[in-house]
Amino acid sequence: MELTRTPEVAAGRWQKLKRWFVSDPGATRYAGDAPASRRIDWPRVAPFIALHLGCLAVFLVGVSAAAVVAAAVLYALRMFAITGFYHRYFSHRAFRTSRTAQFAFAFLGACSVQRGPLWWASHHRHHHAHADSPADAHSALQHGYFWSHMGWFMSEQNFVPRTELIADFARFPELRFLDRYDVVAPVALGLALFAIGHGLATFAPALRTSGPQLLAWGFCVSTVALHHATFTINSLAHRFGSRRYATRDNSRNNGWLALLTFGEGWHNNHHHFPGAARQGFYWWEFDLTYYGLRVLAALGIVWDLRQVPPCLLGARSGAGGPR
Repeated sequence: MELTRTPEVAAGRWQKLKRWFVSDPGATRYAGDAPASRRIDWPRVAPFIALHLGCLAVFLVGVSAAAVVAAAVLYALRMFAITGFYHRYFSHRAFRTSRTAQFAFAFLGACSVQRGPLWWASHHRHHHAHADSPADAHSALQHGYFWSHMGWFMSEQNFVPRTELIADFARFPELRFLDRYDVVAPVALGLALFAIGHGLATFAPALRTSGPQLLAWGFCVSTVALHHATFTINSLAHRFGSRRYATRDNSRNNGWLALLTFGEGWHNNHHHFPGAARQGFYWWEFDLTYYGLRVLAALGIVWDLRQVPPCLLGARSGAGGPR
């Protein structure tokens, strides 16, 4: 019997494809704790998988100093945008800035391929409200390592932003645009890298780079490294490390993760007082994001960096918390 393609089937396929380019909040609804809500949304995840496969292109395009520098610089810039702005600014309002700088760093953060600022910050606020409880979408204690590391954001349940938790920033149309069309910033970055690489191959051949090489290293390799470094805060920073403060969750301070993530590894500090612009509370706790924010403050780009109240700095036993 011949199968015919009905308009409903064709429309369904188009909607799945459309979600690669348009993050429509109305396309998916929360399903609570129903088992189906944890189902992996494979059509949406396909570009994430393709990004990892794109790293294999380095064996075809080779390597150059220019490509490695591009990868390192883009890792650092986008890590700062994620930690300083997606996290400390949009999620916790740890400082103030202008609307122009707000959008500029939101766009840079969106180039990290970690969705838009409203989606990111709303889910992070939900994490703090339910840290390490069954309702915490990426608790390693509750849901296991793989789910906390990356399974949670692949699920249908967590596809949409929790708009009720991010109303303060959702009033800005430019931020809503970045969230709805979260593919725009990464595609712009990829095209720019390809064009720059092509230009260098033409006008500075001594650098021995090319468009495909800068795309492979500066976008694919750098982005995948950035992804898995930031994901470790969910999957590892609630399991491994020390506890200075007896928070109600199992957050840990981990110096190795702090190095990788520009200060985010001081996670027990952060859960003790989430509103601080500084997560390395003491001088020996390396917090590169905070140092960067201090530079921006000196330039007048950000201001009113919130500090940890002295009454909260004194160490308390961190033996408590769930196990």
